[in-house]
Amino acid sequence: RTTMKSLRFISAEAFVSNAEFARKSLGAVAHDLFPLLFKASYLLEQGEVIHDLVENWPLFDFNMGKLLGATLDYQEDLSHRTCSVCLESCLTGLRDYVLNQSSPYMKKLKVVDLTGIKDVEVQFCKCKKTMGRWARTQLLSKLCSELPVYLQQPQCCPGTFDISINVLIDLFVTERNYDLVVQALLKKCSCPLKICCVGFRSDNLTLEKFFYIIKLTDPSMLRKLEIVHNVHLEMEHLEMLFNSIHFPLLMSLTLPARTFNVWRFTATDEQMLTNIGEKMGEMMQLTELSMSFSILTGRIQKLLSPLKTPLKILDVSNCSLNHADMAYLANSFHANHLEALDLSGHDIPELYPSTFFKLLSHCSSVLRSLTLEDCNIQDTHVNRLILGLSPCQKLQEFKFIGNPLSSEALKHLFTFLCELPMLKNVEFPVPRDCYPIGITYPIDDASLCRFDHQKYERIAEELKLILFQANREDVKASTPLFGSYDAAVQETNNELGAYLIKSFKETLEKFTTSFNKMS
Repeated sequence: RTTMKSLRFISAEAFVSNAEFARKSLGAVAHDLFPLLFKASYLLEQGEVIHDLVENWPLFDFNMGKLLGATLDYQEDLSHRTCSVCLESCLTGLRDYVLNQSSPYMKKLKVVDLTGIKDVEVQFCKCKKTMGRWARTQLLSKLCSELPVYLQQPQCCPGTFDISINVLIDLFVTERNYDLVVQALLKKCSCPLKICCVGFRSDNLTLEKFFYIIKLTDPSMLRKLEIVHNVHLEMEHLEMLFNSIHFPLLMSLTLPARTFNVWRFTATDEQMLTNIGEKMGEMMQLTELSMSFSILTGRIQKLLSPLKTPLKILDVSNCSLNHADMAYLANSFHANHLEALDLSGHDIPELYPSTFFKLLSHCSSVLRSLTLEDCNIQDTHVNRLILGLSPCQKLQEFKFIGNPLSSEALKHLFTFLCELPMLKNVEFPVPRDCYPIGITYPIDDASLCRFDHQKYERIAEELKLILFQANREDVKASTPLFGSYDAAVQETNNELGAYLIKSFKETLEKFTTSFNKMS
């Protein structure tokens, strides 16, 4: 699909396509044309022109999301292009904006917002090299660490010390870039580029390092906190975090697997859970909560009832919820506001069929994303599921891999899904009849790929044909056997793998030591 361009945009492309001419001519360009030239340069991956545009930016703010988003001159949104050439040129241009010796009174820039960049699986840039969130964190931290050193040099213009630019960014910190990010945050006072962390993701960090760096980020500005892989945060640590740090603007919280574990609950644990719920209740902006793979049986009400603001996004996948938990969710004030819901890993038809459909009916007018993976949904449940999904006219995404559905049931379901006008993405299971007879669900990792691949491909084509015949080629249908694409994991998978091997080795050594002592 070709996106229409205005004459202004076509002219901007022609101007920036000759990099040498464009760079020489920037001084004669009207200030209000800089955003137009920036988007044209980004589309054509003209790194040198991007660098010079940013180095000489004449406006008060530089917002990547707005600059690359849909505009009247060019409707296509380029914010999902994390092109390495373009982004590196932006950030080095920002550094050189500070170091440029032109008169300080010409420098108006006060705010740079990098949070609008979206990391997606398929990239369209010609260089085919992306700069993900981790790499952006790394480069910005490096530049902010080096800038104060440049400023100490004799030839540095005195007016440079008066420059102060807030750089809004979603930081992604792991063991590998931790020291550099800490260094940059510690130099914030002496650096003209002030890192303002509005989103923070942490993977592969010790608790000591996590607690230290989260305090450096200025938690009062934090809107999104993600503590994901290999940060061994348990309930007592979470209580400690909330007791020692205030998060007044926090809108989104993701906790690591097994943060809560009610199998071993004592009276002290119950009090701890109550305290955590009350602390979350003080976060007046909190509307997104993810706490998958925790054992929360019978405790959902205690955690969520203190919240003052209704949740829009809730992920309680694999949390061993019981009927009381589901009843609370269905009847709570959150139900009417849920735009994204993940209940994966719960036997919905067996445990709470009517309560689940009550919850679904309450959120149907706003629900955009529903994930029901490994929920034991079988052929006999499909008609009821269709009935429950029918009012969900705003549904954009439906994921239900890992359910024991036959190819015929899937065809029936796909015929219905064509009727959902906003639907864009469907993740469906390998049909049960592609697996050997007697396969048990949930399927273990060893058996996951042992299915008739030719038969699957044939059925997948038939399902896509149903979409095609209904004129719904806009719907993407796929079977990601090992989970949906995660840009952060993709970018740091080598470090994540090394960390897991190290943890396994340490556990094995401890076991061997204990065993030898017993012997």
